[in-house]
Amino acid sequence: MTYVVQEKSGSELNRFYEEDLLIHDWYRFILSYPPHLVKDYIKKFDISLEQCVLDPFCGTGTTLVECKKHGISSVGIEANPVVRLMAQTKTQWNIDGYGLVHHAESIAKAAYLRLVKYGNELKTLTEEQNKLIIKDSISPVPLHKSLVLLEVIDELYDGRFNNYERTAFAKQLVYAFSNLKFGPEVGVSRNKKLDVDAIEIWLQQVHQMAKDVASFQSLKDVGSVVHLADARNISNVLQPNSIDAIITSPPYPNEKDYSRATRLESVLLGMVTTKGDLRANKENLLRSNTKNIYVTDTDEKWISHHSRIMELADLIERKRIELGKNSGFEKSYHKVVRRYFGGMARHLEELKPKLRPGARLAYVVGDQASYFRILIRTGEILAEIAQQSGYQVLGIDLFRTRLSTVTKDQLREEVVLFQWNG
Repeated sequence: MTYVVQEKSGSELNRFYEEDLLIHDWYRFILSYPPHLVKDYIKKFDISLEQCVLDPFCGTGTTLVECKKHGISSVGIEANPVVRLMAQTKTQWNIDGYGLVHHAESIAKAAYLRLVKYGNELKTLTEEQNKLIIKDSISPVPLHKSLVLLEVIDELYDGRFNNYERTAFAKQLVYAFSNLKFGPEVGVSRNKKLDVDAIEIWLQQVHQMAKDVASFQSLKDVGSVVHLADARNISNVLQPNSIDAIITSPPYPNEKDYSRATRLESVLLGMVTTKGDLRANKENLLRSNTKNIYVTDTDEKWISHHSRIMELADLIERKRIELGKNSGFEKSYHKVVRRYFGGMARHLEELKPKLRPGARLAYVVGDQASYFRILIRTGEILAEIAQQSGYQVLGIDLFRTRLSTVTKDQLREEVVLFQWNG
């Protein structure tokens, strides 16, 4: 099967311009694609103000925010509760910015007084919470100040402002208060932050959010909603025949545990309180790594007829046996391949009744070589799955290339384009 692959400048498309920081920078992943990419396909698909764009793997809301900036209605689906909160907040611009700042300043004043009250006594996480986060994610004093600030945010709760205040907290918790680093895996920096003025940093973030919203008041009523749901099971989430276009980036099949990248904010904001919560969240995610493979999974049945995927999974398993690799994770590599592509096939089937005839779709995916250096051509395989499911494949655009940490080769990240003709 042959597709038209259009060459583009990956470095140019991957740039994050200064003007893009407004709203987008409230909270975002290091690995998220830049707003330019969304702009490119809004233009390429000729999406009008009367149409609606879906991002079924919306993450921190890059597609949704960019659509709203262009006056286009959008819908997002996200299975990670803390990320869904951030995306939802970033698309709600009908807010009294002055009132938000005034309320945040009241919280800051009360939080400083609370710190004095605690004196040398430091608030800490529970034993259960400590087991859920990465060790040394945050030093004792910044953690204490973060917990005090969060305590006051909760006590002075105002439904008009709470999501914005918690979003500002989550963003600065990760980037200013914690010891976490992203490059691209999440880890702990050697240079620990022993103390920070958490309250002032948080307050400045709220000020910036209010300023950003003021810049887009003319677009405050453009519709945007984010559903907490599994993109493989959307029968009760979206209205039939309601979506005109999709611009999205699902996870890639690799060993990145996407829930790990948001663990600290998930725990502190109470989105994950037990290992049971964590597992429940992971079960709603596409099976893209060995950390969320379960015996009850059935997604592979959706691609049992797809010879290329089955042969690829078998090749990975044979390579494991040949190399004598017997860890539980390594034994699951071939399962990830089957269940990842099976989940994508299931997702594309679920979408069909929700799409209007002529709807066009753009899926940003990347090749992988994480499993014994066996190359997985994610974009090509996704195009084949879409075609077998009845979609018309329009082509594959090169988005960018990136260096494989395993093989040191340049791997392709691509935008797979297809259309649903009904």
